[in-house]
Amino acid sequence: MTNLFFDDNGSFKAGSVLSSTSATYQVELSTGKRTKVKGSKVFFSFEQPSPQAFMEKAQAQAAELDPSFLWEVAPKDEFSYEDLAAEYFGDEETNIAKAGLLMKLYESPVYFYRKGRGRFKAAPEEILKRALEALERKRKQEEHKKAITAELVAGTVPPEISADPIGLLIHADKNSIEWKALSDAAAERRMTPLKLLLELKAIASPWHWHVDSFYAENFPEGAGFPDTLPQPPEGRGDDLPVSDAVPFSIDDSSTTEIDDATSVTHMEGGKTRIGIHIAVPSIGMQRGDPMDLFVRNRMSTVYAPGLKTTMLPENWVKAYSLDEGRLVPCLSLYAMVDDETMSVLSTDTRLERIRMGDNLRYDQWDEQVSEEAVEAGTLTIPHAEDIRYLWHFAKHLQAEREAVRGRPEVKGKIDWFFDLEGEGEDAIIHVKGRRRGEPLDLVVAEAMIFANSVWGEWLEEHGTAGIYRSQRMGRVRMSTVGGPHDGLGVARYSWCTSPLRRYVDLVNQQQIIATVMGEKPPYERNDSDFFMIVAQFENIYGLYKDFQTRMERYWSLRWIAQENVKQIEGIVVKGDLVRFDGIPFTQRVPGLPELPRGKKVVLDILGLDYIGLVLEVRLKEVRDEVQELGDEEPEEEAPEAVPEEAAASAAEAGAPEAPAESPESAAEPAAESAPESDAAPAP
Repeated sequence: MTNLFFDDNGSFKAGSVLSSTSATYQVELSTGKRTKVKGSKVFFSFEQPSPQAFMEKAQAQAAELDPSFLWEVAPKDEFSYEDLAAEYFGDEETNIAKAGLLMKLYESPVYFYRKGRGRFKAAPEEILKRALEALERKRKQEEHKKAITAELVAGTVPPEISADPIGLLIHADKNSIEWKALSDAAAERRMTPLKLLLELKAIASPWHWHVDSFYAENFPEGAGFPDTLPQPPEGRGDDLPVSDAVPFSIDDSSTTEIDDATSVTHMEGGKTRIGIHIAVPSIGMQRGDPMDLFVRNRMSTVYAPGLKTTMLPENWVKAYSLDEGRLVPCLSLYAMVDDETMSVLSTDTRLERIRMGDNLRYDQWDEQVSEEAVEAGTLTIPHAEDIRYLWHFAKHLQAEREAVRGRPEVKGKIDWFFDLEGEGEDAIIHVKGRRRGEPLDLVVAEAMIFANSVWGEWLEEHGTAGIYRSQRMGRVRMSTVGGPHDGLGVARYSWCTSPLRRYVDLVNQQQIIATVMGEKPPYERNDSDFFMIVAQFENIYGLYKDFQTRMERYWSLRWIAQENVKQIEGIVVKGDLVRFDGIPFTQRVPGLPELPRGKKVVLDILGLDYIGLVLEVRLKEVRDEVQELGDEEPEEEAPEAVPEEAAASAAEAGAPEAPAESPESAAEPAAESAPESDAAPAP
């Protein structure tokens, strides 16, 4: 029977001819499969041995051939495999020898270039040399990769991996030897590369992973401040007039960036002048100077439980912070208020200096300042009468906003935060809470909302470009065009009150100050740089907020383990999304039955995932009570999101911070119900 040796789409095969035409053959392979072969694909025919035996012998022949020797004896011009076979084998040439030679030529593309069916050309000597060197490098790299993989699988961490395990993961070069070795080892161990590195202690712990990966990705040059940054200029603002107001601030004891204060000055005729005084680091830098560019790149202070990376260097913070007893420059908003109706009669914006009074601290006075004590006038803390007046003013402002919103704010909600005793992952965890709407919270929060809304309208009235936050149909957005903020119930809202901690506030402050001084503002409405600031801020601020949320989730899980909590209660926010009681933690609970919003559930805790930052839980009980949640809207994605509150956590030693309105919130004015102190407000 006639057999054929042919090319089948790049692979060599042999089979027996069943039938043929002038151009094609019907061939049966050794496997029994039948196939059609074009005549142009056939190299030659043979009678013996069988196709299967032929292929086995041809492959054995190919294995014996040395491509480097073939290259030496091959013609330097183009040649056919038959010519080389005749010269190489001489009288010993057989069909098997020819087939083996052809196979070797095909599998040696470094030595021989294909020029057509069965035709080749030997590679030039210099090109062959470089190609062989490259192959040798690749071989050594493969050996190196296998050695690294073997070490990882055996439980040791080679220097190539330990040098920068975080960078290897967050900036993974999947073509690198290190990544390929890690990936292979992880696959062999049936785990992710991250879990393998954690198991081998190349990354010390999940805490180190979450923290170090964030800083490596967002602060590649380090979280410190270069020595080349300019010092805060001396004497800036010394020529400003000095106010007769006596301001005081309300912050947590751990707060270092005191950027807002208030004052109360009783006037004649049943009127009172309320002052809102904001630190002015913007007078120490101009658009485009080194300090401005550095701060623009950082955009915000970073907060997480036990961690804080300030936007401004410490010397700049000290230069402009509204610290007790200092005569400091500030941007002041004065509101003339009718004592009987608490209505605002007029407002006035000034750039001036103030002699700071007391820096009051929440944790020292909060328990004494109850609504009952404020109403009764029995407060004994410093500035008691001023706080009492400000509280009545704040209640009036809140009522006005609620009237615009068409609904009251939910009262009694607690924002949970962590007070860490110790540093790093070994800290002892204390969970604390602050109830929204408490008098001191309300006083400062309403003052800040008032200032931001007044200055938002002021910028428009003066034709000065500004950066606004608006909310319509449940969507919060930041832009250079003002619009109503339905969630807060104000006509305009522009962040201006935290210039020590947010770059957007600093830019808005630069715009306001220039207008007050009768100068040209740094940015015009059509300035492309202005639009870039908005986009860059939202992106970076979102990354910082995500980090804060992740670390809140991490410490929530650690607290559960520390306290050996086996069951936890929660509130259904929407669908299977549950907000847990007593910790700042929200996640989806797969398999949760359809329950009404606000329904109380009890969950058994089955496991803790410190890497994915999720709780493994199982529904134990559905309680009868339903809790009012107001207008909170949950994030539809990402189980690690805490959308409905985005309450800020401790910045230093777990101090609570004012949650600001959140982009994930449909309408949550109560989110500004605590002071903007030393932790990040929600984006």
